[in-house]
Amino acid sequence: MKEEISSLIPWKIREGFHSLLNLPNSRALHEARSAILRSENLVIGFGGVLDDGRPVHGGAVKLLALRDAMSCDERKFSVLYAVSSSLPQCAEALFELCRARGIKILWNQNGVGYPAWAGRESERFNRPMRRLREMADFVIYQSQFCKESARRFLGPCDVPAEILFNPVDVEKFQPASPRPACQPLRLLAAGTHGTRDRVIHVLDMLAILRREGIDAVLTVAGNFQWPNGELDFQKHIARRGLQNHVQRVARFSQADAASLYTSHHVLIHPKYMDPCPTVVLEAMACGLPVIGSGSGGMPELVSEECGVLVSAPMDYDKFHTPTGEELADALKNALPRLPEMSAAARANIVARFSIGPWVDSRRRVIEHLLK
Repeated sequence: MKEEISSLIPWKIREGFHSLLNLPNSRALHEARSAILRSENLVIGFGGVLDDGRPVHGGAVKLLALRDAMSCDERKFSVLYAVSSSLPQCAEALFELCRARGIKILWNQNGVGYPAWAGRESERFNRPMRRLREMADFVIYQSQFCKESARRFLGPCDVPAEILFNPVDVEKFQPASPRPACQPLRLLAAGTHGTRDRVIHVLDMLAILRREGIDAVLTVAGNFQWPNGELDFQKHIARRGLQNHVQRVARFSQADAASLYTSHHVLIHPKYMDPCPTVVLEAMACGLPVIGSGSGGMPELVSEECGVLVSAPMDYDKFHTPTGEELADALKNALPRLPEMSAAARANIVARFSIGPWVDSRRRVIEHLLK
């Protein structure tokens, strides 16, 4: 019964408020946090996000790099680093405690709630983010799109800020040697699939390509978050006659991700208004050109040398996911240039998104805050 009720609540609202409304554990959590102290040295804390049992994915992956590169302690720290898309439990109470004890707060602002995505719940989703951003000592926007969206839906903010894209470990994520054979053309759609059209349109694209004589196969990896997604997916495969050409990987971890990317040739990422998708950056680091939506933060990440993006308007009220026809046309446009695009994608990540310079820049910001 609990699962049935839960399925009636939009998935993004459930996810967004999980950390804020964890009522059964809130008292114990408050008691544990009452022991938090300010460190006199540069020590970073994450509010328990890496230790509370939730999968670490998307915008939270960067926290792993900071944990590995800097001194970390969840009980005694000088700086709290919080990501809007992966909030600590009871985040506002934690922020208030940190402010009272002189602990600096870095707020990493990813996406916001807007009508096409969160519907009537947009403000309910944005309200806590607005408050937490205002309580921070420094704000990091994951893309210019994130900054513009925050200004529109969260309002103006006087807290010092900068734009800094998500980073990639270019040693872990790098092209395969040797590269997979070009026949068949191996396409990958990966990530958390929040909407049906994002997946169905990719299947439509594959059907069009095969009908036109292009020997292509598709892997769809990651969780489906629309009702009866797996059944719907299989039915559409059957309708399109793609049973022998589609592989399903329901879940994959960070440990699995590199091998998943390097066993494919092209990433298909049609998600509309994606703020700063880590999956796109990791795939490009592995030498995969990107076919996707030219919306959200994607144009800031994927240049014309690294892939083909389908033009889309900026519309916060309605999704404009690329159709199967648009995706197929984009891929056919890229086919003659795939080797050059692969090399350019890798070079783009090494030059602009390497994790080493990203960590160094975070360290400089933190040291400045502690002066």
